[in-house]
Amino acid sequence: MRGTRTIALAGVSALALLTAACNGGGGSTASGSAGNTGNTAAAAGGEISIVGCTPQNPFIPAMTNETCGGDMLDEVLARLVHYNSETAAPEMDVAESIETTDNQNFTVKIKPGYKFSDGTEIKAKNFVDAWNWNRAGANGTLNSYFFDVIDGAADMDCGLSKDKDGNDAPDCEKKPAKTDKLSGLKVVDDHTFTIKTTEKVSNLPVRLGYSAFAPLPDSFFTDNGKAYGKMPIGAGPYKMESYDPATGAVLVKNPDYAGSFAGKVDKITFKIYQDQDAAYKDVQAGQTDLQVPLPVSALQGEAYKNDLPDRFAEKATGNIATISFPSPKADKSYENPKLRKAISMAIDRPSIIKAILANTREPATGWVSPVVDGYKANACGEACTYDAAKAKALFDESGGYKGTLTLGYNADGDHKGWTEAACNTIKSALGVDCKAVAYPDFATFRTLITDRKMKGMFRTGWQMDYPSIENFLAPLYGTGAGSNDGDYSSDKFDTLIKEAAAAPEAAAANAKYQEAEAVLGEDFPTIPMWYGKAIAGWSDKVENVKITPFGTIDLASVTVKS
Repeated sequence: MRGTRTIALAGVSALALLTAACNGGGGSTASGSAGNTGNTAAAAGGEISIVGCTPQNPFIPAMTNETCGGDMLDEVLARLVHYNSETAAPEMDVAESIETTDNQNFTVKIKPGYKFSDGTEIKAKNFVDAWNWNRAGANGTLNSYFFDVIDGAADMDCGLSKDKDGNDAPDCEKKPAKTDKLSGLKVVDDHTFTIKTTEKVSNLPVRLGYSAFAPLPDSFFTDNGKAYGKMPIGAGPYKMESYDPATGAVLVKNPDYAGSFAGKVDKITFKIYQDQDAAYKDVQAGQTDLQVPLPVSALQGEAYKNDLPDRFAEKATGNIATISFPSPKADKSYENPKLRKAISMAIDRPSIIKAILANTREPATGWVSPVVDGYKANACGEACTYDAAKAKALFDESGGYKGTLTLGYNADGDHKGWTEAACNTIKSALGVDCKAVAYPDFATFRTLITDRKMKGMFRTGWQMDYPSIENFLAPLYGTGAGSNDGDYSSDKFDTLIKEAAAAPEAAAANAKYQEAEAVLGEDFPTIPMWYGKAIAGWSDKVENVKITPFGTIDLASVTVKS
């Protein structure tokens, strides 16, 4: 997430994936002191702990579109495709091959011998059944949008009725969907299934490493995922042994794991903290082993370099921080694009980054991270450049804002300092009151947003699901997309996204995606704030710590010192 690409993602194509060998991860972190020090021997086995946060939803892949639950699920699930921990390049995992001749009809062959942690074998039907359930309108999953590219998806939508607020809402009881099966999915045999998409989708194989595309065991469907949501059953390197929403999750090695991406340690504990500074102190004291990102207090003056000598690493990642506007269903006071642009122009990003974030971020100039192929600088235009005078003029032209602007954030994260600073620069430039509002934890915060009860602006962030410019656009701003928190809708944007997906070559696809991003520059559905790099720290108990291009720690590579 720098001003220039620092990760070699250019040229990652469906063709490259289709012929890729399963070669696993390797290498070292971008900087810092990850890896063996040479003074101690790394040992397989043992246990480690990592700072976690409260998941919003049960552990169902199609219902998990946030990092608190996603980080835990990533260790439990195996997918058709695995993303390399160094480059994010896609590599075969459960899939033996994914073949297509026209980018619309795909044949997927899975490797025999893969088992879920309950001992049952993964078969083609476990993918097909999972994807049907994930897309079925009656199940109301947050990630159903990812399956819209498969033929027959539209027939799985329930009809609409007016809700108590007079808005159109799915009514699956009175107006059920035509079907609960995707016509574009067919089981050929135990280890083969086919996919037909509504249109050509050149990067479909690259997308298939996202957790929503993971297979589900037969037991999931006996109670519609209720038991699974509490204790997920995957085919990844670890299985969940216990989970307490107040304290965290314990993962242990999956004895039935058959893949090539096994972890080194026997046990991983995700420890939920409500205070990131307290978590950081525990890392310093060796009470907790891993933390990413580090709190603002550790970044200021680069204190972490003294606090954790030889025990930190940093890497540019596919992440972007934004400020989102509320859905019109909850609050219509931000609907004027001129008002949204004025607020953006009133935020002094460079000063906030210097004073609060210790220069560990890069001001965003658009909605796509620079680490992915297709990134184009300055898509946001002058609206992402601080100019108090122009901001005030545009604010007045928009009709202004009556009352107090609010900017919500989750208090268990590390967002108080920068949200308050952003409000201060808005207040100074626009002459309107602005207040940062804390919500107790991430789960509470996200539930208000998902339920369309969040009034006022709120902080948002995006960690790429797969290495593609499309992932920074379609899931966030496509009409009806699961992560489209503000319910933005544009026929022009949607059309360009479809045209981009159908483009036969990467260059043509990227050009269309860039046109779609330009539409965001006109409509301004969110405020791009900054790109960042992940800075991780660890205790003196562990080594071989690597940061992935997704901004997470590659837990498979971590070892305990012996």
